[in-house]
Amino acid sequence: MTAPSRPNVLVIFVDQQRWDTLGVNGSPVGLTPNLDRLARRGTRFQLPITNQPVCGPARACLLTGQYASQHGVWRNGPGLRSGIPTLATEFDAAGYQTAYIGKWHLAPRKETGDGWVPPEWRGGFKGFWEASNLLEFTSQPFETVLYDSGGKEVRPPGYRVDAMTDRAIHYLKEARHGGSEGAADPFFLMVSYIEPHHQNDVDEYVAPPEYTTRFRDAWAPADLRALPGSWASHLPGYYGCIANIDHNVGRLVNTLEEEGLTENTVVVYTCDHGNHFRTRNAEYKRSCHDSSLRIPLVMWGPGFERHQVVPEPVGLVDLPPTLLDAAGLSVPETMQGRSLLPLVRREAEACETWPEDVFVQISESMIGRALRSERWTYCVTAPGATGNSGSGSDVYVESHLYDAFADPHQLVNLVGRRQFEEVADRLRVRLLERMQAAGEPLAEIRQFGGNAPP
Repeated sequence: MTAPSRPNVLVIFVDQQRWDTLGVNGSPVGLTPNLDRLARRGTRFQLPITNQPVCGPARACLLTGQYASQHGVWRNGPGLRSGIPTLATEFDAAGYQTAYIGKWHLAPRKETGDGWVPPEWRGGFKGFWEASNLLEFTSQPFETVLYDSGGKEVRPPGYRVDAMTDRAIHYLKEARHGGSEGAADPFFLMVSYIEPHHQNDVDEYVAPPEYTTRFRDAWAPADLRALPGSWASHLPGYYGCIANIDHNVGRLVNTLEEEGLTENTVVVYTCDHGNHFRTRNAEYKRSCHDSSLRIPLVMWGPGFERHQVVPEPVGLVDLPPTLLDAAGLSVPETMQGRSLLPLVRREAEACETWPEDVFVQISESMIGRALRSERWTYCVTAPGATGNSGSGSDVYVESHLYDAFADPHQLVNLVGRRQFEEVADRLRVRLLERMQAAGEPLAEIRQFGGNAPP
């Protein structure tokens, strides 16, 4: 089979994986040999940050290249409205097959329910479709339930990650050909695993038993060891989920090789947000800390086979323009992110002018806005507001300031300390600039004036 001239794109998207679980990012546990191999062959990003540390909003950022206040999915629940250019709409318009497998979380639950996603809520995906809007509620770790494009249940056997990988392999080997052996159009395939997210109804991280037992009494990151939370009981299962995902990444890459697709397929591995195991608030994410914001990002394939690490901070909103750019397609003006290719190529102007920080919007646990730069994390919150009371606020108050150089595990909140007033003043001005550049109305940020949270 002759490879298409335009690159295929495979996005492997996982849920709630900490950046520091990858060996190439410093983990000593040995969870990710396949991902580590991809990272060494391709491009690893040192400081990738989610622009919204919760499931639905982060997914919408990845598909639209927009911040949550623009695409409208500012918390879990609202659907991604039609008419917004997405990766799927743009690849489809360029003649690509668009395919999706796994967790969706972008259809309005009140209107569509937990399972089948009607075509108008699929974000522009028009081809192969086997997904569930809320996979955590329609399936169990060993009982996978997906829905095809017509609403028929698809129940692949086995552990959920294995089962969904089986369906992705089916697509790569058969479905993209339409069942024939003829050449196929280039494809944009997104595989969205729910793991290593906890299974909601039991509040456990469920991996195959042989994986969980491998990681009993395993190493724990310093930010977890220093704080009370659920990590001690949950890490074995969590690590087991990640090790199993890595095994399945290897299966997908092997399939690309068997099908003769490796030379012309861009592979992306990333995540919606991290996991702090209830050390920072009452659940697992939705905070301004690296354990929520910092995510893995590895890219491999045409344009990314440079065996390098990109040090600049980047966000999920940068991935859509990057993938369109890598395919030689124009980037819609609606996308607020920037292509990462100039950074990957180490073009002087791009490296000199790239933003020093990533802008983050936080919802549900609070209404918050934050910056993460190489050194600083700066966060403000809306006083007296819950995250479900609105997408933004007219007034914010400084709540968090961390120095990653002196305190990489973010255990000392510096907000309100006199010796850091100049830093806070500078970051306050910068955050207001980023908020307005993202399309938010002018807001007031008040200086810290109380007891600092952790």
